[in-house]
This record gives sequence, structure tokens and C-alpha cells, in this order.
Amino acid sequence: MHNYIEYDFTIEPLGVASEILVAELAECGFESFVDSERGILAYIQENLWNENILNDVYILQSPEFKISYTFKTIEQINWNEEWEKNFNPIVVDDICTVRAPFHELPSTLYDIIIEPKMSFGTGHHETTYMMLQFLLSTDLKGKKVLDMGCGTSVLAIMAEKRGAKSITAIDIDNWCVENSLENAERNNCKNITVKLGDASLLNNENFDIIIANINRNILLSDIPQYAKSLSSGGMLFLSGFYESDVPAITDKCNENNLEFAEKLERNQWVALKFRKI
Repeated sequence: MHNYIEYDFTIEPLGVASEILVAELAECGFESFVDSERGILAYIQENLWNENILNDVYILQSPEFKISYTFKTIEQINWNEEWEKNFNPIVVDDICTVRAPFHELPSTLYDIIIEPKMSFGTGHHETTYMMLQFLLSTDLKGKKVLDMGCGTSVLAIMAEKRGAKSITAIDIDNWCVENSLENAERNNCKNITVKLGDASLLNNENFDIIIANINRNILLSDIPQYAKSLSSGGMLFLSGFYESDVPAITDKCNENNLEFAEKLERNQWVALKFRKI
């Protein structure tokens, strides 16, 4: 078990700056994030930290925001306790609620219960919300679905609740795989298979729907594999990036016979839907 370095960021103004900062810190190896009254707390394992770790975090140099921070080494943290203090239910279009076991039973049509622990961060809210919107507006009955970079597997769970017959959930992080198995069982899901790995696991398997809520660079690398793995007429849902990334994502999809179908935006985050030609 490793100690962690805790960064306490003060952000002015709050809002989208927090989301951008979390996305950039995740690229640097930070693995967990907690909202604070003034900004965010970010955590990275001590053995992965170095004194120059923030040198390439662009938003820290942005004149649009005022961001300061302090950091310190801490002993092993109780992630559940930190998360329970800060995690509120997410309600999507008054149809679906994503909540923790200690929250009250909602009145929405779909109720997803997760214990996200370390794989849940403030930066996940917007992209997860939009991907859930895509799933809620798509006929999934009898479909074969892939959830890449599944994290907590909240999207895979939603797919099963919407009638998908077979769902494969893949993540490169072993902890996410364990958490996904726990959450699938917690939601009485029977059709979800969880795997440890990346897009190289797909081989010649085909899917009707592929969900990938990851970061821009991984998406650009893996879109050709997603296209190969999609059935004719199949749908690809992508998120985890910003408006400025849309041209690169769209160009890569077009190169692989994927045509644009729909775009969602939420606080500068973007989700795109493509159809295989």
C-alpha cells in the first residue's frame, strides 16, 4: 500500500475550470478527486509523483483562471469516507438516477446504485451524464454492447437495464474491474462481462453499440479498432473531450467509415454519436 500526495487546489472562478483541471491532472497520473469548498483535492500515489508533475498542466498558466495550490504527503486515505462526504446523486433527464447505497430510493424510471470509490471523480459527471442521455434515447433491446474504459460500469449497467442482451465492460485499471464486478452484482445485472485490458482485447468480436468515455488521445488511437468491431449500421458513442477536440475526433471517425449522427454539449464537455456506414 502506498502513501499519497494530496494537492489542495483553490480555483477562481469555480465551475468549468475544475473540470478542465481534473482532466489534465488525470493525464498526469492523479487518480482520485474530491470537491472542496474552494476547489478540488487531487491525489496521486507517492511513488508516481515528482516535483515537476504540474509543469505541463496548461490551465495553471491560463490567464482566465486564478489557481493556487498546496500539497502534502498523507497516509493511506479512507476513500469511501471521502467519497461519501462529497458524492450527490446524479439525475439524468428525470428518467435515470445514479446514486450510492446510502441515498434515498428515487422515483425515476431507472435507478442505478454504485459505490464508485476511487474511480469516481468530479470530472466524470458531465461526460457520464451525456453518455447516459445517449443510452436513454437509443433502442438497446437485444443489442450487443461494449463499454470501453468502463470505470464504475455505470454505462454498462444502464445498457442492461435498457434491454441489451450482452454487455462487455473493459478497463485497463484492475481496481475499476473489481469495482465494476461489485456494481454489476449490486444492480442485479446478469449480462455484463468485465475484462481487464484495452482495445487490443476486441479481436474479431462485433458489437451493435460501442461506448467509449475516455480521453481524446486514447480515442484517436482506438477509433479504427472500434470501427472494425462495429456491426454494419452500429452506433459509436464517444465522450471525454472538449469542443476543441471535435474536428480531430470527427476526422478520424470519417476516415474509418463512421458518419456523424448527433452531438451533445454540457459545460464545455462534448459527446458525439457516429453510425457505421
